[in-house]
Amino acid sequence: MFLLLERLGMSEHRNVIVPFLFAMVLVSGVLATGAPAADLYVSPGGNDAWNGQRASIPPSGDAGPFATLERARDAIRAIKKTGELPEGGVTVHVAEGTYFLREPFTLTDEDSGTTDAPITYLAEKTGSARLMAGHIITGFKPVTDEATLKRLDEAARSKVYEIALKSQGITDYGPVEGGGLELFFNGKPMQIARWPNEGFTRIVDLRGGEEFDIRGTNRALIGRWVYKGDRPSRWIHEKDAWLNGYWSCDWSSEYQRVKSIDPGEHIIEVEKPYHVYGYRKGQWYYALNLLCEIDTPGEWYLDRENGILYFWPPSPPENAEAFVSLLPEAVKMNNVSNCTLRGFVVEGVRNTDIIIEGGEHDRIEACIIRNSGGTAVRVDDGTDIGVIGCDIYDVGGGGMVLKGGDRKTLTPAKLFADNNHIHDYARWYRMLNPGISLKGVGNRASHNLIDNAPHIAIIFGGNDHIIEYNEIHSVCYESSDAGAIYAGRDWTQRGTVIRYNFMHDVTGFEGRGSVGVYLDDMFCGTHIYGNLFYRVYRAAFIGGGRDNVYENNLFVDCPKALHIDNRAQNWAGPSVDKTMTERLIAMPYTNALWKKKYPNLSDILQDDPAAPKGNLIARNIFYGPDWKDYPKEIIKYITFKNNMDNQNPNLTTPDKARDNPSPKATDFALKKDSPAFALGFKPLPLDMMGLYEDADRASWPTVDSVRPEGKPDPNWNHMSDLDTLIQLFSVKSLHSV
Repeated sequence: MFLLLERLGMSEHRNVIVPFLFAMVLVSGVLATGAPAADLYVSPGGNDAWNGQRASIPPSGDAGPFATLERARDAIRAIKKTGELPEGGVTVHVAEGTYFLREPFTLTDEDSGTTDAPITYLAEKTGSARLMAGHIITGFKPVTDEATLKRLDEAARSKVYEIALKSQGITDYGPVEGGGLELFFNGKPMQIARWPNEGFTRIVDLRGGEEFDIRGTNRALIGRWVYKGDRPSRWIHEKDAWLNGYWSCDWSSEYQRVKSIDPGEHIIEVEKPYHVYGYRKGQWYYALNLLCEIDTPGEWYLDRENGILYFWPPSPPENAEAFVSLLPEAVKMNNVSNCTLRGFVVEGVRNTDIIIEGGEHDRIEACIIRNSGGTAVRVDDGTDIGVIGCDIYDVGGGGMVLKGGDRKTLTPAKLFADNNHIHDYARWYRMLNPGISLKGVGNRASHNLIDNAPHIAIIFGGNDHIIEYNEIHSVCYESSDAGAIYAGRDWTQRGTVIRYNFMHDVTGFEGRGSVGVYLDDMFCGTHIYGNLFYRVYRAAFIGGGRDNVYENNLFVDCPKALHIDNRAQNWAGPSVDKTMTERLIAMPYTNALWKKKYPNLSDILQDDPAAPKGNLIARNIFYGPDWKDYPKEIIKYITFKNNMDNQNPNLTTPDKARDNPSPKATDFALKKDSPAFALGFKPLPLDMMGLYEDADRASWPTVDSVRPEGKPDPNWNHMSDLDTLIQLFSVKSLHSV
């Protein structure tokens, strides 16, 4: 082909004409043979000047695979310019190896397939084709500078290596507090140097002045306090010391830069802006980005001023792969339809790995998304887009955000996350970065396993979502005022169904308790049916909301399993007149569509809106500790019907169910003679909860472990934020039902 161009005197136009001629050859071949689809090939040993086809090794002439996904994408564009895509679509087969991205792989509407001719980018072997958004670094050398050695911990001086990132062409380091450069070694994220190495230290006392009271707790506006011990005196000469802490509430963490340290008075002060909720005695934090705190294998520090990275490697660096994150994203799909990415490993991203904006009928299948600084997948305003069978872990933010659908017309987007294992996420952004976030209308999270995270597993907002068949455990371990599944503060976000999920071992910060399904701050109209809760403190929570249903659920060993309060009639009353009403009138809640879908909403302002009316608690099994956690005065608003109260439900394997440190849902099956059935309880589909074996899974079998329950700090015997709030609900007596 190239010889032909030269003979025609057109060799200088090779980059334009070759894709067109290749497309003509490919399409003519499809038409001649009647083949149902076209295939392109990409390999690390390929060449973008070749024709994208399989070839003998070594290839002859221009026959052989491409080297990049971009070249394959452009070849498909050329095919489309010649006419329609071939019947059956186009599959880009990507061979095993690492593909270094110098910019995000971007697809637009011109890269769309059709229903009958989809476009698929396929790793030929699942998990073998790696899209690398980072930069592999080599050339670590032992630290020899005497001044630097003196700053290091004595135990680390012979262990720490350095590398000049500027010499490797890396000059953009990003911010310390998230979204910046990170170091990965042998496929795992390394720990930026911190103290303490695990856990937290505490605010001993406040010295900020301008103190104020929120719900009975004293706080200071200015970030200045007494610290514990003498350790911070080591940080005085650090260039860029930071703290990350839960400064006021256990559901709000924030990074703060150190302004000054007074070792004589044991006072530390942070730079403005101060934390929006102030600072509170006893709250917990840790220090980071400190060269002097490299004192254990795996810790690192980046001198941003001089571009030198210091690292104590867990193993000899010359025998390992080290890389730093670089690009903000790896894959961007803008208004793309009928396109699938399948079987890739995606890593080395500073922010969001895969972004999908608009489009329809797209799939992210069987991918491994890891080692990044933000959220793994974000879908905005698409339709029928799914994330299926992926393994997502070691990401700095959440697992995925699925946002789509029109709330005013209640038009569903049908976005979904199915059969994904999401774990060890929210490394940098600890709070409000869930495994799955559902926003909008009519989206679904099903059969996912979500575990080992500091905060929420699933957060939802909007209308008519389905959350079903998921297994959730070991989440919310840095927060007690949190829920494994959470939503809050809106009368209009109704219609979500939470069913057939297995939630277990959700015990909160330091084992002080947390929540299973948390309907916070007057959230309404949610149906919680057929779920299994085991070892979840306050498993079911209605925070002053209306028209919620907890039905046919099994609670085993869940202290205070059911909490209901009337907060809008006391401390949360101002939200009714402002936030709740504003969000109500923003929706067409009185039109025919909304009145038919949510009949109890249209007259809410005339029906004592602060009262928790219309909640139904029916045919649930409460087995274990006392489950009632609600004030006597709200009983008139709640309907209780046919619940089993601490009667043995006759589990088929009671010892296995209640003593297993890593329980399975099937351990909790009921015998045929269970007295619960006489009350109308329906058997739970226990064998369907959680992940399932499928060709679309990135790995099988999967491995997970229950996180050991945290222990309270004996020096800080204070209640959790959640218990503090409960005291404010004016709970004077509990009523037996």
